[in-house]
Amino acid sequence: MARVGDVTAADPFVVHRSLLFTVAYEMLGSAADAEDVVQEAWLRWDGVEQDTVRDPRAYLVRVVTRQALNKLRAQARRREDYIGEWLPEPLLTSPDVAEDVELAESVSFAMLTVLQTLGPIERAVFVLREVFDTPYDEIAGTTGKSAAAVRQIAHRAREHVAARRPRVAVSRAEQDAVVRRLLIALRGGDMRGLLDLMAPDVVVVADGGGLAQAARRPLRGAELVANLLAKYAEHAPEGSIETVAWFNGEPAIRIDVAGRIDTAVSVVVEDGLITRIYAVRNPHKLGRLGEAASLSR
Repeated sequence: MARVGDVTAADPFVVHRSLLFTVAYEMLGSAADAEDVVQEAWLRWDGVEQDTVRDPRAYLVRVVTRQALNKLRAQARRREDYIGEWLPEPLLTSPDVAEDVELAESVSFAMLTVLQTLGPIERAVFVLREVFDTPYDEIAGTTGKSAAAVRQIAHRAREHVAARRPRVAVSRAEQDAVVRRLLIALRGGDMRGLLDLMAPDVVVVADGGGLAQAARRPLRGAELVANLLAKYAEHAPEGSIETVAWFNGEPAIRIDVAGRIDTAVSVVVEDGLITRIYAVRNPHKLGRLGEAASLSR
């Protein structure tokens, strides 16, 4: 039986590891928790008679999904006690991820925040069915629901997500152009330039987790948001560096202070204007941004 230290490239776990991480991350919104789930899947895989598993991919996805569901239920209390707004953990990705449009959209900040509004079972069903096109009977075996029930859950989850996701997907080129204009206006404290980028009802959601300064409630309105961002240049720490980076399959802004990442900023663009800004400042959610994650569908 293969051990962690001597698995080969042909081992099904190695072949599907990126897929397993993607499933867990989309369900949990946390790279750290997703890695824990994948490690648990490895332990389960290492403990079975692998030659008797007819479909290793389905088996491993089922294990990861069940472990992620257990973790979601255990996290419910922690989420209730969380200080301020909770946002997913940003994931450093390579520009190549954007080439798979469906994968990039499924791990985008906009999608992940919508998925957090679903219940655990709904989230699992949506991710497995809509993102990975898993058969209903396979999802039923994973979630302990009947195939008919899974179809109903999938329908409800699909409607829920459709009502809350961005209305029109923009190209990565348009996203990149808007992000770069935002970065220039941010650096220069350009109030006019910021207002030109904002939708009238733009919303800013910040996550400091009680460990970094951040608004505890969403901020709404172009004037308020632009005024807040225009002050960044004036109050930015000495030596801070703002650059365009690729988070969750799309261009975003990375702010470093004293050589360490301080804030990850993602935006939602609709009709050429920014409708939502997500700013993650919780240091526990920024520590894993040193290397790009490997994702797959």
